[in-house]
Amino acid sequence: MPERALASGPHRKREVVKAGRSLTPRSRAGWIASTAREYAPHPSPPGSALRCAFLYSRPFTSKWLVSLRSLCFLLSQAKAQNNSTMGESNDGSILAEFLAVAVDAAKSAGEVIGKGFYQTKHVEHKGQVDLVTETDKACEELIFNHLKKHYPDHKFIGEETSAAFGTAELTDEPTWIVDPLDGTTNFVHGFPFVCVSIGLAIGKVPTVGVVYNPIVGELFTGVRGQGAFLNGNPIKASSQSELLKALLVTEVGTKRDKSTVDATTNRINNLLFKVRSLRMCGSLALNLCGIACGRLDLCYEIGFGGPWDVAAGAVIVHEAGGLVFDPSGGDFDLMSCRVAASNCHLKDAFILALTETE
Repeated sequence: MPERALASGPHRKREVVKAGRSLTPRSRAGWIASTAREYAPHPSPPGSALRCAFLYSRPFTSKWLVSLRSLCFLLSQAKAQNNSTMGESNDGSILAEFLAVAVDAAKSAGEVIGKGFYQTKHVEHKGQVDLVTETDKACEELIFNHLKKHYPDHKFIGEETSAAFGTAELTDEPTWIVDPLDGTTNFVHGFPFVCVSIGLAIGKVPTVGVVYNPIVGELFTGVRGQGAFLNGNPIKASSQSELLKALLVTEVGTKRDKSTVDATTNRINNLLFKVRSLRMCGSLALNLCGIACGRLDLCYEIGFGGPWDVAAGAVIVHEAGGLVFDPSGGDFDLMSCRVAASNCHLKDAFILALTETE
């Protein structure tokens, strides 16, 4: 039995033909079928390979040679397809590893938040109503240490480090974007709408997202191209198609200058005539997850803290079949501090309603 090798050029084809001449008809058929099994992406050789193998069982003729050349092409295409599939599988494995590491980090931080939730908090002010606690800082350090242990060459952007040193520039390199405790005001008041938000952007595109609320035990996850899940169960955005029946969520933000407050309240006043009702829950990351799992139909916020509020949630909404975009209707920009999200049916009507309130 000659050494099996994929024909990949004229020289290789001559070698295969020469090898074929040296085989008995029965051996020739077995060799070709075995070669097809080795290089085809499926467990059994394709039908065309089997037909060629049947021809190879006959005496060596010109028809045999023509069929052999056809099989050479078939096998080269099969190997290329197989290599491509393996590449996609490797990419999926890498993203799955990123997700697993992020989930571990989120759950570790969640334990800290869970313990601190029922204790007296030591609160500092970053602004008039923008709060930070020792739990925020401890959780960010814990998360970053965990991620850096696994991925020391990756970039990192966190809410608390950004507050102290300024927001780092987002590059094409893999960048972990973390809000260690989204919903700090809720945390301070004992309102259980708080979460850890960990997003990974690759090429400036949100690619992996983990949002974990340790108080109610809900873990939202999403990986680009692999779906979105709540506690391991698939989720999808709502099917609501009427704006007037939609449930809207937004926030008033932390700025209290008159122009910002007036613009915010005027926008809300106008939207209240166009939707069923309005919610303000205090965590943009969880608001986006509400869109992803169909609890909420519409979400927008303008002037929020930074990319850490949306990096994870944007992936989860996208993978649940929802849409994430700029409130003006343009493309979503992770660094713009502007976001809107909806199911796939309401986007156009929602954008029109938002622009009419400006």
